[in-house]
Amino acid sequence: MNPLDQRPDDGGNGVRTRYWLAGLTAGFLGLAAFFLATAKSQPVARVAIPLVDVKFLATTPWRQTYADLVRAKEDLSDYDCYACHEQKKPPVIRFDAAGKVLVPKEHANIVMGHGLHDRNNLCYNCHNEQNLTTLQVRDGNVVKFDNIPTLCGSCHGPTLRDWEAGAHGRTSGYWDRELGEPTRLVCANCHNPHAPRIPTREPAPPPHLLHGNPATPETAEPAH
Repeated sequence: MNPLDQRPDDGGNGVRTRYWLAGLTAGFLGLAAFFLATAKSQPVARVAIPLVDVKFLATTPWRQTYADLVRAKEDLSDYDCYACHEQKKPPVIRFDAAGKVLVPKEHANIVMGHGLHDRNNLCYNCHNEQNLTTLQVRDGNVVKFDNIPTLCGSCHGPTLRDWEAGAHGRTSGYWDRELGEPTRLVCANCHNPHAPRIPTREPAPPPHLLHGNPATPETAEPAH
């Protein structure tokens, strides 16, 4: 007999291998049955994700300008300066001992805070004392109340340049002019002319997880 034709008797090893394979198969089948059973069990209760407050979804500016009021046909009586002031007689501006403007009680809602010092807190830096229904820029030219960028830009030239280029402020609407015209906010839509620093606002909440966090017994949603 050719020695190469001789093979060892692996009967014992073959039996053990079959037992091992049978055991592994049974184990995997058991795990599959377990996962299927748990998958059909009651899902874990989740914390309800509250809706975002609608104030964070608003796209309207927080201030309205004179031009906005005109377009909306709102009451413009607050802009009728000569309902109280005498024409051709500029109102007298009074100052306290520190040189700060004394705001009359009729304008108590106005807070003077234009800049980091008090040199800009002078009414006639912007208002035309000869005609209170108009404004005046630094070069003496007169503009109407609906021409805010020209007035502000007479002092804030770099900011006006950025605004005209679209890098300052907010532009909404359509980039494709065939679909519609874009709309642009002006200075007074964001800045109070008497106190231009924008006040601190509450930030919007951060994004939630996709499915929320598992609920504790105290926060679990009631069963329906």
